[in-house]
Amino acid sequence: PDMDLVYTLVQEVGRGSYGVVFEGRSACRGHWENECWERVAIKRLPCSSPESMELNLQELWALRAARRKHPNVIALHQCFLQTGPKTFKRLDIASGSLPFDLVENTLKGKVQHPRAEEDPQSHSSVLWLVMEFCEEGDLNRYLLSRPPSAHLNRSIMIQLSSAVAFLHAHHIVHRDLKPDNVLVSSSTSGPIIKVADFGLSRVTQSIGEVTQQCFSSTCGSEFYMAPEVWDGHYTAKADIFSLGVLFWAILERITYFEDTSGKELLDTGAYVCQGRRLVPIGEALHENPRLQFHIPLKVKRAVSTEL
Repeated sequence: PDMDLVYTLVQEVGRGSYGVVFEGRSACRGHWENECWERVAIKRLPCSSPESMELNLQELWALRAARRKHPNVIALHQCFLQTGPKTFKRLDIASGSLPFDLVENTLKGKVQHPRAEEDPQSHSSVLWLVMEFCEEGDLNRYLLSRPPSAHLNRSIMIQLSSAVAFLHAHHIVHRDLKPDNVLVSSSTSGPIIKVADFGLSRVTQSIGEVTQQCFSSTCGSEFYMAPEVWDGHYTAKADIFSLGVLFWAILERITYFEDTSGKELLDTGAYVCQGRRLVPIGEALHENPRLQFHIPLKVKRAVSTEL
């Protein structure tokens, strides 16, 4: 199709359970020789199963709903639906509709490959999301590469609070706030924080306060999940709990070393010890709402308590 921008993939920068993120470049048509580049992040989301399609559509729906531009929420530039090796269709991200074929497949609980009757070897559809590029990586990488700073901590916390307030004001519940899903861009005035990865998010349809709608799916990253998420009955307030745990991890540099890579990560959140078992605070509070524990100050270790 005739497109205003042309994109090229440069290198892979991230990989998760449902998609791959590439660093990409865009340029106005006809200006490649002038190196009129813009760095972008391009996320490839295969629609190979009803489950993956549902998550992909949730992310697209949330990013569309957040298109009123907030400096601390990742911006979606364009979206393309690939239905063949060289067949791309640019979707109208300004509209409130979603790709009909993908929605239909999700509701039916099966995948109908494009042109399946014509070509049995045809592949399932792929969504390509073109977003702003955050050159500093995620919050893990950014914070742990710098010495502790009260000023930096305060700036990050204010920006994160502003982003979550914006999302909730537009009826978007993130449901997976953690350092991996917070990206960082640089600017002359300091880091700009971007909440990203809306695969588990929900755009509510309720009128009025976003907290009027309840959810039952237990999802997210367990060390950041609120007690009511473990119970399977929660609202947007669960994001506030996750934000609080994230603040704690930022302030106290609560880290761990990942077994597979040996890297130090700001990603475990806060937990309590039950014998040899590490229990997320949300799960512990779900089991015992009256649980009391000592919060260590300026100590780089987990919370320890007798239960």
